[in-house]
Amino acid sequence: MQPVQWNSFFRNIIDQPINYMSKRFNYTAIIISFAAIWTGIRAGEGYAPNIAEKDYVAYLFTYFHGNNVEQEQICFAVSLDGYHYRALNNDQPVIDSKEISETGGVRDPHILRAQDGETFYMVVTDMTSSKGWDSNRGMVLLKSKDLVNWSSSVINIQKKYPGQEELKRVWAPQTIYDPHAGKYMVYWSMQHGNGPDIIHYAYANEDFTDLEGTPKQLFFPKNGKSSIDGDIIYKNGIFHMFYKTEGHGNGIRKAMTDNLTSGCWIEQPDYKQQTRHAVEGSSVFKLANQEKYILLYDVYGRGEYQFCESVDLDNFKVIDHEISMDFKPRHGSIIPITKKELEAITGRWGVPEGFKIPTNQNPVLTGYYADPEVLYSEQTGKYYIYPTSDGFPGWGGYYFKAFSSEDLSEWKDEGVILDLKDVSWADENAWAPTIIEKKTGRNKYKYYYYFSGGKNGEPKKIGVAVADHPAGPFVDSGKPLIDFKPEGVKDGQEIDPDLFFDPVSKKNYIYWGNGYMAGAELNKDMVSIKRETVKEMTPDHTFREAINLFYRNGLYYFLWSEDDTGSPNYKVRYATATSPLGPLHIPDNNIVIMKDEARGIYGTGHNSVLQIPGKDEWYIVYHRINKHSLNNGPGYHREVCIDKMEFDDDGNIRQVIPTE
Repeated sequence: MQPVQWNSFFRNIIDQPINYMSKRFNYTAIIISFAAIWTGIRAGEGYAPNIAEKDYVAYLFTYFHGNNVEQEQICFAVSLDGYHYRALNNDQPVIDSKEISETGGVRDPHILRAQDGETFYMVVTDMTSSKGWDSNRGMVLLKSKDLVNWSSSVINIQKKYPGQEELKRVWAPQTIYDPHAGKYMVYWSMQHGNGPDIIHYAYANEDFTDLEGTPKQLFFPKNGKSSIDGDIIYKNGIFHMFYKTEGHGNGIRKAMTDNLTSGCWIEQPDYKQQTRHAVEGSSVFKLANQEKYILLYDVYGRGEYQFCESVDLDNFKVIDHEISMDFKPRHGSIIPITKKELEAITGRWGVPEGFKIPTNQNPVLTGYYADPEVLYSEQTGKYYIYPTSDGFPGWGGYYFKAFSSEDLSEWKDEGVILDLKDVSWADENAWAPTIIEKKTGRNKYKYYYYFSGGKNGEPKKIGVAVADHPAGPFVDSGKPLIDFKPEGVKDGQEIDPDLFFDPVSKKNYIYWGNGYMAGAELNKDMVSIKRETVKEMTPDHTFREAINLFYRNGLYYFLWSEDDTGSPNYKVRYATATSPLGPLHIPDNNIVIMKDEARGIYGTGHNSVLQIPGKDEWYIVYHRINKHSLNNGPGYHREVCIDKMEFDDDGNIRQVIPTE
C-alpha cells in the first residue's frame, strides 16, 4: 500500500466546516477514494493490464495545424522526454480527414489509452472552420490496437438525437474512463441557439463506435456561463477538469469532483494559464515515472503553444524554455507510449531526423511479472515464459499467465492459463511456477505445471495442474503435491518448485523450498512424489529460495537466489553436482548475476535457464526490481529479463552482466 497523498487544494476543503463540505462535495467519498492506491487488480476484479507506467519510453503528441481545410487533419509527433518533440511523416497528416469525417476536416484530436493498456481511443471535432464556427454538428470516434491502423465512426448529434434543431456547434470531444460506470465517457461542449456553451457527456458503446443514451450535462458552472474545451485527468481519487471560460474573462480554469456524473464540482476561482494572451485547447498529462504534470495550451492569437509544469495540478510554472518542436501544433493531446508502440508508428511514418529509438532489450515483458520459468515446446516450436503475476501488495496475485515467442524478442500474451478461483486448496499467493513438456504419443503432449499457492493464515503449498497445450488451459489436480517439510526442517516455506528431467537416468525430479532446499523423485504419473526419496539439500547460508537445475556436459548445475526478493542485493549463485540429488560442490566465485547500481539494475534473481535446442547456447531468464520502485514496494514491482549465459573451458558459469 502506498501512503496517502493529499491534494493541496483539498487540504483547504477538508479544513472547512462539515456543512460547507456537505453542500459542495461528497467528502466521505473523498476520504474513501484517497484511503489507498493499489498497484494490482484485486481478486474478483479481473486481471491487470500488461502495460505499466514503468514501460513508457516516449510520448505521442496528436494535433492539427490550422483553420484551412488542408490543415484540419490529424498529425503525430514523438518525444523521448516529454519536452522535445519531432513530427512524424514530415509533419503531414497520418489519417485522411476526408475518409473519416462528414465535413471533410477534423480538429482537436484527443487520444486515450484504454484500461486494458493495449487499446487506444481517439475523438476529434468533425468540422471545417471555413464553413463557420457554428457549422458543425458532430464528432468522430476512432479506435486502434497499434496506433497505426484506425477504425472510425461519425456521430452527428443533430441526426442521432431528436430535439436538436437549435444545435449550433459540437466542439472538442474527449474521452475518459468512468470507474463508477465501468464505461468510457465521451464529453464535449455544445451550444444551442443563443444559450451558453455547455459541456455534455454520453457513454461510448463497448465497441467505441457509437454513443449510448441521451447526452446529459456534465459540468454546471456556478455562473451559468459558457465552458468549452474540457480536459479531465484523474489523480488520487479526484477528477481534475481544466476548461476554458468562453466569452467572459476568457481563460483556463479548473474544477474537481470525485464522481463525474454527480453534478457536484468544486470550482477554483483562479485562471491556470500563465500568459495574458488568449488561450484555448488545454491538455494535461503526467510525465512517466515522475510526480510531475505538464499543462499545455494553444495561444491561438500568437500561433504558439505554451507548456507549464506542476506537481499538484494547482500551481504551474512556464517551461517554454525547456520545450522544442519542429512543427506548429493546434489543440492536441499527449500520451506516454511503450518502445513497441514507438517502433510501430516510426515504422509506419519514419523516424524523424535526429531522433533515436531506445535500444534497451530488457525487460522482455511489459507489465509487472516475476519468477519467470522458460520452456521450449517441441509441440509448437515456440518459447514460453511462465511468470508470477506481480504488482500486488503482499504478493497477493491470484492468477498465472503465459507468454509465447518465436525469437525470444517479441512476446505474445497467451492470456490467463490458471486462476486460483479454480483451485480448491489455494486462493492467493500464486507464485513461482515451473513446467515440463512430456510427449505421450504421435503429435500428443502433456504439460505439467507446478506452482505455489495458499490460503490466508495457512502454510503455503505446491500443487500441479495439467494441460494438452503449453498455453493451457491448465486444470488443477485437486490437491497439493507438497504440503510438508523434509525431515529435520522446522522453518521456511514450501514454495518455488522446479522440475528437472534427468537425461542420464530418465527420471523426473522436483525441487523446492524457501529457507531450505529439498529435492525428490516424482512418480511416473508426474502428479505424485516418491516420499522415500525426499532429501534436504540446502547448499549453504546464502540459499534463500528459487532453486533451478539444468544439465550440461556431465554436470548438474544448481542455481538459487540469495537475500530477499525485495532487496536490491537479491542475486543468483550456483553449485554443481554429478547426480541430481548431490552432493553439491560450490565454486569459489559462484555468483551468476547480481545488481549493477551504476546502470540502475537491482534485485536480479529467481531465474530459470534456457538451452537453445541442438546448440550449446544458453540464456538466463530472471526478474529484477523496477528501478522506479526501489522505495515503493520493490518486492512486488518486478520485471522479466533475458541475458546470455556463458561458460569457461572448465564448465564454470561466467558471471552474467545484466543488460538494460
